[in-house]
Amino acid sequence: MGRPNFKDFKKKALEDTEVKSEYDALAPLFDIKKQLINARLNNGFTQDDIAQKIGTSKSTISRLESFNNTFMPNIGTLIKYAEALGLRLSVKLG
Repeated sequence: MGRPNFKDFKKKALEDTEVKSEYDALAPLFDIKKQLINARLNNGFTQDDIAQKIGTSKSTISRLESFNNTFMPNIGTLIKYAEALGLRLSVKLG
């Protein structure tokens, strides 16, 4: 049998309650990262474009958007990022 695909791997991994708990705890952060990437791409910007507009480095934007780390952006950075795209940050609880 070949290697499992990611979907099958994820399903199997989430059967472990400890893994599921960690996954659920990180879900809001990953959702933010997805929104940042989608907004940037939908508006035709590169990571370098955003970095220049908010006065930081491309590597900082890369780390901010990366799913390989749990770097938690501060609200000020998220506001600047949104404004660089001509957008407004909106936070909701629910």
